[in-house]
Amino acid sequence: MKQEKELKKVLTKVDVLFLAIGAMLGWGWVVLSGNWIVSAGSAGAIIAFVIGGLLVTFVGLTYAELASAMPAVGGEHHYVERAMGSKAAFIASWAITLGYVSVVTFEAVALPTVIDYLLPNYQVGYLWTIGGWDVYLTWVLIGSVGAILLTALNYFGLKPAAFMQVVLTVFIVGIGILLVFGAGTNGDSQNLQPLFTGGVGGIMTVLIMVPFLFVGFDVIPQVAEEANIPAKDIGKILIFSVGCAVVFYLAIAFGVSMALDHEALSISQLATADAMAAVFGSKIFANILIFGGICGIVTSWNAFIIGGSRIIYAMANSGMLPAWFGYLHPKHKTPSNAVIFLGALATLAPLLGRPALVWIVDAGGLGIVVAYFLVALSFIILRKKEPNMDRPFKAGKQNAVGWIALFLSLGFILLYMPGMPAALIWPYEWVMVAGWILIGAYFYYHMNKGKYEVVENKETKNI
Repeated sequence: MKQEKELKKVLTKVDVLFLAIGAMLGWGWVVLSGNWIVSAGSAGAIIAFVIGGLLVTFVGLTYAELASAMPAVGGEHHYVERAMGSKAAFIASWAITLGYVSVVTFEAVALPTVIDYLLPNYQVGYLWTIGGWDVYLTWVLIGSVGAILLTALNYFGLKPAAFMQVVLTVFIVGIGILLVFGAGTNGDSQNLQPLFTGGVGGIMTVLIMVPFLFVGFDVIPQVAEEANIPAKDIGKILIFSVGCAVVFYLAIAFGVSMALDHEALSISQLATADAMAAVFGSKIFANILIFGGICGIVTSWNAFIIGGSRIIYAMANSGMLPAWFGYLHPKHKTPSNAVIFLGALATLAPLLGRPALVWIVDAGGLGIVVAYFLVALSFIILRKKEPNMDRPFKAGKQNAVGWIALFLSLGFILLYMPGMPAALIWPYEWVMVAGWILIGAYFYYHMNKGKYEVVENKETKNI
């Protein structure tokens, strides 16, 4: 007799909102702000985030409508399947899974990287050298132990993980506000020069990072089935979370630009922390900000274990992946095997060393924007194919939002292609993408042969 598969509705509006905001405010705002400003200039960096914010907002609107209409675990998996069938749904789901896996593994590498700034001489137990960087056992252990702890937290239930998310995200936002306040009070507007560096190419260099930095709002559709809130509110919370993240990143770019001049930024290893120390005149404030960065690592990591495990779970239940990935823990009601799978990848990621940070960011970003493109296309198709579908949250009367999201997503996909100023790096990043495609091709082949069991749960049968 088969076990009935049903996820628990345990998330409140606050849980869902902070799950998304915490996912979008990871470690990147701490470690990458100097790169943004040096690459594009203070105004160029802000323009890049405005353009990127528009992309995310329009894509977010398509997600908001579809999530309210189909509040099922797996999010875009169901939207694309309903619009274009299972083959297209596999491509979209596998692409967004690459994005989620990239964030989960990125954070496992980012955690020991942060500890380097706090305890620079703690590394012992040399293992090997990758990309010119020496990998040490103690460095690997910090990332791997962090992965094991977060995996365990998510294995034993969603609600405890959501509570931790709320607490840490409030702390991150508070530190960001403190930095902006200090920059506004003690910063120097002369530090904003040069406003632009590298012209359009400089802006594009920053722009390519945006999908990775903002990915997180799409965790909301993944957990929609576990949210104990009205369907209409799912769309509203999603868009509000995107707006909060856009404002946060713009504020950080402005605050760091006001705090440090171009020369200081070009030599800083951790510009946001140095900016905090500069505006308050104390290294203590830099360490407080770094602690905020650690919180950001944990919130982003936590959110993408949640979101990634749900999309993998949904794919398995649709017969796209082996049934093992679709196992629902009988007591904790979590997709425990999918959680363990992501935890295992995160545990192994630190073995690649610090150079993997950039490779993972770029490779994962491509998967994310491919999924965005297919969701936008599904939005347009379903508007035409099923005009009478119940849409508790509707993103405008016409299809303009969908078309804008579609073309902006396509533009971002092109940024990753060879010959573009922000193309993926050969061989490392393209090898990651190619490897993911080959693994996906294996599962796709077996899906078409009907070798994987299709399982429907009670919540999704009537959607």
